[in-house]
Amino acid sequence: MPRFPDNPDVRPAVVTGASSGIGRATAVALAAQGHPVVLGARRVSECEDAAAEIRSAGGEAVAIHLDLADGGSVERFAAAAVDTLGAVEIVVSNAGQNMAGAVLDTDAASLDGVLSVNITGTHRLVRALLPDMVARRRGDVVFVTSDVAERPRPTMAAYVTSKWGLEGYVRSLQMELEGSGVRATILRPGPTLTGMGMDWDPEVTGQVIEEWAAWGFARHSNFMRPAGVAAAVCAVVGLPRGVHTTVIELQPEAPLAPVDEETP
Repeated sequence: MPRFPDNPDVRPAVVTGASSGIGRATAVALAAQGHPVVLGARRVSECEDAAAEIRSAGGEAVAIHLDLADGGSVERFAAAAVDTLGAVEIVVSNAGQNMAGAVLDTDAASLDGVLSVNITGTHRLVRALLPDMVARRRGDVVFVTSDVAERPRPTMAAYVTSKWGLEGYVRSLQMELEGSGVRATILRPGPTLTGMGMDWDPEVTGQVIEEWAAWGFARHSNFMRPAGVAAAVCAVVGLPRGVHTTVIELQPEAPLAPVDEETP
């Protein structure tokens, strides 16, 4: 049952991949709007730090360990989230795994590892939390994908495959949820300044960026900040009933172009 039946604007939220980057920023932003938040990730100590920050600002937050590659972990996480906050109203599926590697350089085990988190893990989360939302005829699920699903890049075979597949999964889910009262949204960020990929070898990173530039994927050097993506999540789940945002793509704003000044 909802913990706040007399105040439907207070909607308990679950955010995965909440230890850093977009996930952490989203948890902080949702809490600032009055939503109790469960932060889930493998790096639970970082989630604890974020939850403490939220509580110090007057919000309600708890950190719970989550490994999307482990079915048991997902089930325990979902049960603990409901036990702690009551009926979950908002799910932000943000956790993801990335790795550099061309198609011919990516072995099957590595490909399976990324797909196990980004697609199968997401499905585990959906199966654990959405049935109750459908039963209550109310809820929002936001799936953070990537603009690589629309514009695949070289040297990211596993990641591109997973995000492309995830968007197909969500589009099918949207049709299946129609009329249920549960809204599913694809949020597709472009280049964002997060920790993802920061553990790559610097030489590999340089090669990847060169490949992207060669194919026209680096028009300018600006990156979005996680807080900007988090603001978009809050906007999506804050829309009034009767409006369903199916897909939003976010891109970093280009640097201001120089102004041509007339010669005196």
